Amino acid sequence: MQIQVVKSKIHRVKVTGADLNYIGSITIDEALLEASNIIEGEKVAIVNINNGERLETYAIKGARNSGEITLNGPAARKVQKGDIIIIIAYGIVDTEEAKTFKPAIVFPNENDNSLT
Repeated sequence: MQIQVVKSKIHRVKVTGADLNYIGSITIDEALLEASNIIEGEKVAIVNINNGERLETYAIKGARNSGEITLNGPAARKVQKGDIIIIIAYGIVDTEEAKTFKPAIVFPNENDNSLT
């Protein structure tokens, strides 16, 4: 049997922009993508701490060390600049592997989304 587990998580980052007219997705600082083991194009879940909204989209790379977290397209209606969100990616693993699997979880600075 296989189950879904948390593979990656960027815990509590500040939204830096919301672009309704973009095609879609979430733009994430490349350094945060690498630290959390999320790859460009990967499906992610977004949880908005400020208003309880939950949505799914896919990740695209933002400029490295920019702190950028921008919700694009229809997702822009679910957040506001300054909201705090959690970004989660899930993976499918065998049940036995799930018992020892360790996700990549990062805790950026909420003020500027840096890893320091």
